[in-house]
Amino acid sequence: MNAIEKVPNIKILGDAVPFVERIREIIEVIQLFEDFEPQELEALARYMRAYRAPLGAEVIREGDDGDFMLLILEGSVEIVKKDVRGQAQIMGTAGPGKTLGEMSLIDGEPRFASCVALEPVTFAVLDRESLSRILTEEPRVGVKLMMELLMLLNQRLRSVSAQLMECMEARRSRIR
Repeated sequence: MNAIEKVPNIKILGDAVPFVERIREIIEVIQLFEDFEPQELEALARYMRAYRAPLGAEVIREGDDGDFMLLILEGSVEIVKKDVRGQAQIMGTAGPGKTLGEMSLIDGEPRFASCVALEPVTFAVLDRESLSRILTEEPRVGVKLMMELLMLLNQRLRSVSAQLMECMEARRSRIR
């Protein structure tokens, strides 16, 4: 049993192959997977499992060990991070086409934030074991996936760095 299957109220829907059409629809409006051919998407979907969670389900919990990422297919989640006082702070929301948990998938470190279903949510999960199998059994798909994840994480790092610089500049302005 992987980590996602330990989350209460999560319903296992099986592999993600039945959701390939939905994944194709999603990638038309997002960049992740845009370079994948239809047969490569189907190959990737064979390594993913699909799940459904009800309203209020915490599909990712801050601080938990992470060995998977998820791709939201339907519904939305709220991303929540505890501040230094332990108070939950809403960082944002994520809907269809967004991926969550990529950092923990890659580095195995504890989850950075929690993700709570704002409505019933359907998502596909790729765990570390399946990622390793893709890289071995479908190297072309695996390399494409790793490049997409690398670009996604790089974009997020650039965005956070720009936000940090804005905060530092605002602080300097207040001090002067």
